Amino acid sequence: MGEFVPGYEASVWWGVGAPKATPAEIVEKLNKEINAGLADPNMKTRLADLGGDVLALSPGEFGKLIADETEKWRKVIRAANIKAE
Repeated sequence: MGEFVPGYEASVWWGVGAPKATPAEIVEKLNKEINAGLADPNMKTRLADLGGDVLALSPGEFGKLIADETEKWRKVIRAANIKAE
């Protein structure tokens, strides 16, 4: 696609979120345990077999990823004049 549409980029990612009012210690515990699971060699191999790359992010880094992706796609939606139906 990038050969036909200069600058074209699209990706998909998965993450785990929690309600905004979740205590920080719970968020940190979940983050630690999820990242430990993602670091497991068997998990990394399985995800790679499915075509995935592991991004073991901190809560702050994940928040930035969400904000960056939201802004990127906001620009696309506005540029294309896409409206909700």
